[in-house]
Amino acid sequence: TLPRYFLLCVNYFFYGETVTDYFFTLVQREEPLRILSKYHRFISFALYLTGFCMFVLSLVKKHYRLQFYMFGWTHVTLLIVVTQSHLIIHNLFEGMIWFIVPISCVICNDIMAYMFGFFFGRTPLIKLSPKKTWEGFIGGFFSTVLFGLLLSYVMSGYRCFTCPVEFNNDTNSFTVDCEPSELFQLQEYNIPVVLQSVVGWKTMRMYPFQIHSIALSTFASLIGPFGGFFASGFKRAFKIKDFANTIPGHGGIMDRFDCQYLMATFVNVYIASFIRGPNPSKLIQQFLTLRPDQQLHIFNTLKAHLVDRGVLGSLEDA
Repeated sequence: TLPRYFLLCVNYFFYGETVTDYFFTLVQREEPLRILSKYHRFISFALYLTGFCMFVLSLVKKHYRLQFYMFGWTHVTLLIVVTQSHLIIHNLFEGMIWFIVPISCVICNDIMAYMFGFFFGRTPLIKLSPKKTWEGFIGGFFSTVLFGLLLSYVMSGYRCFTCPVEFNNDTNSFTVDCEPSELFQLQEYNIPVVLQSVVGWKTMRMYPFQIHSIALSTFASLIGPFGGFFASGFKRAFKIKDFANTIPGHGGIMDRFDCQYLMATFVNVYIASFIRGPNPSKLIQQFLTLRPDQQLHIFNTLKAHLVDRGVLGSLEDA
């Protein structure tokens, strides 16, 4: 019962944060949701403390070690699975392309590494996975980078893949339609002099997202497989071949996601570090929920700042 209770608490905490971040306007319109949003972290902590006290009260003599063993495993499992699942949801809200391209790169690398290893593999890569070879590892890398560039080029032309999910106040619904950002607008790039004689071009047109896709596919090829090595070591430690037998010949669902979770975490960190900036619409939504005197104070502060920089004066002249 307690592991299921902690699973419920962790999901409530993470997805409550997501709802507050992405659906702020909708939350502010509903009184119950507004209260839950305001005290969300306190409620989440209170729920966790309740579970902690329940665990202490459930301790039984001669079973202490087993109970603490299960308590520790519950927290580790929640940290690995639920936390990273939460990051996947965040990636989805940034646009479907941030979800589809990374997982496709992992799948492509898995397939191509197997193909290159099957036909050309001679040199063992790591003892944890005796069938993995350097030939497959290197062949999978180049294949995945090329695949990521092509898939990114195709998907960058469709708004349904590139636009983030937003709540439309006018239609009272969620929309996936926007003016494409600079990441998804074709731009001209100069080809390095070394490659000009090879390809015969001086410039080429491509989406900026394709450059980011190189980073994503490189991670999927070079670091992503270590998620699989980690899973192999874990299974060897417990002397099991697969996590389950859900998929004949491939093990359980977790056997297919050992690299995906690591990839999802990287994508979330990558977006936060190099892509995401201040969101004007969210700032305006939060500004409108303030008291009139707070709004006026912010307005005067912003006006004084713009006047000092000369921006407001130039706008008035125009």
